[in-house]
Amino acid sequence: MRPRIYVSSVFVDDQAKALAFYTEKLGFVVKNDIPIGAARWLTVVSPDAPDGVELLLEPNEHPAALAYQQALVEDGIPCTSFMVDDVAAAYAELVANGVRALGEPADMGTTTAITVDDTCGNLLQFVSMNE
Repeated sequence: MRPRIYVSSVFVDDQAKALAFYTEKLGFVVKNDIPIGAARWLTVVSPDAPDGVELLLEPNEHPAALAYQQALVEDGIPCTSFMVDDVAAAYAELVANGVRALGEPADMGTTTAITVDDTCGNLLQFVSMNE
């Protein structure tokens, strides 16, 4: 068996708000938007990899999901990380687009990273490899 990552979830407090943030602020594109009862199977992908890993913007309606999400934020822990070519440039672009960063890019040895607030109950990390 050689499994591959197909979908990864990020719990969000509002799917419409999350869709706007992840597409308008981060530049992802919609892969699936399928109504499922009161919620949607709502996934986004990188425009550079439309057939790549999908990020599911999943409602945090289950009490365990909400508690998990809140605990991570309270402890300052990002729920997921995204790779970029240049974190300093990503930081400048994100801040210019109104995204709240929790500090400036930080050198972490082999990587440089920033953490941002996705406005939907999560902290996200962006990293680039140091040469």
